[in-house]
Amino acid sequence: MLSSMPSIQGQVLELRVTGCRKLRDTELFSRQDPYVIVEYANTKLRTRTCTDGGRNPSFDEKFQIPLVEGLRELNVLVWNSNTINNDDFIGSCRVPLHKVLASGYDDASWPLQTRRMKSAGEVTLIMHFDVAAMKNKMGGKTGAQYAPSMPAPSPYAASSAYPAPAGYPAAPPHQAYPAPYPAPSAYSTPPPQQPHGQPCPPQPYGQPYPPQPYGQPYPPQPYGQPYPLPSAAQSPYPPAPYPGAYPPRPY
Repeated sequence: MLSSMPSIQGQVLELRVTGCRKLRDTELFSRQDPYVIVEYANTKLRTRTCTDGGRNPSFDEKFQIPLVEGLRELNVLVWNSNTINNDDFIGSCRVPLHKVLASGYDDASWPLQTRRMKSAGEVTLIMHFDVAAMKNKMGGKTGAQYAPSMPAPSPYAASSAYPAPAGYPAAPPHQAYPAPYPAPSAYSTPPPQQPHGQPCPPQPYGQPYPPQPYGQPYPPQPYGQPYPLPSAAQSPYPPAPYPGAYPPRPY
C-alpha cells in the first residue's frame, strides 16, 4: 500500500539515458537522427539529437528529476529529427520506479512500442536514488508528528469575571491520643510466703494469743489460788437454787 511506504515528495531521481538499440527505422534513403524525451509530471527532458545515429544511437546524458508523491512512473519517447518535415515518432514505453525507490539503483533496457503496439526497439536507462535520505526525512517527520504538544490556553481563563474558588482551610495538625491506661492484670501479685520451717513472727509483749473469753483472765492463776468468782452479771450460767442441791435427791 502506498500509505505505508515512505514519501518521495521532494526527493531527487538521477537518470542517465545511455542509448537505444534496434530502433524502428523511419527513413527510406538516409540514416535517421534519433533523440529521447523523458516525461514526468510537469517535467519534460530532452536529450541531444544523435545525428546519423540510425538504429543504435548513443546519448549518455544525465538528468535530475524532482519526484512527486503519488507518481512513480516515467514516460519515455524516442523520435527521429527531421529538418523539413515534422519529426517521426519511433516508439515509447513506461518505466516504473518501484525498484529504484526500494533499492536505490536500477539499470535495465525497456522495450519500445509503436502506437499500434508493435515492437520499436529498446532504450537503456540507469537510475539512482538516495534511499537513506528518504528514510531520514520520513523519520524526522514521524518524530515531529508524534511529539507532545502543549495544550492551547483557554480563552475564558483570563476573561473570567468570577474569582477563582478559594480552597478549603487547612486541617489542624493531627494530635495524638493520650496513652491508654495499662490494662489491669488478671492475677494480683501474691504476698511473699514465709520460708518453710520458720515460725511466725512473735506477738508483741502483753498481748494474749488467741484472745480469751470475756471475763477470764490470762494467764491462769498459780496453783492453789482460786479463780475470782464472776459476778452475777458476768456469770454465763443461771445461779443454782439455794440452799438445795441440784438435782434434788429422790425421796
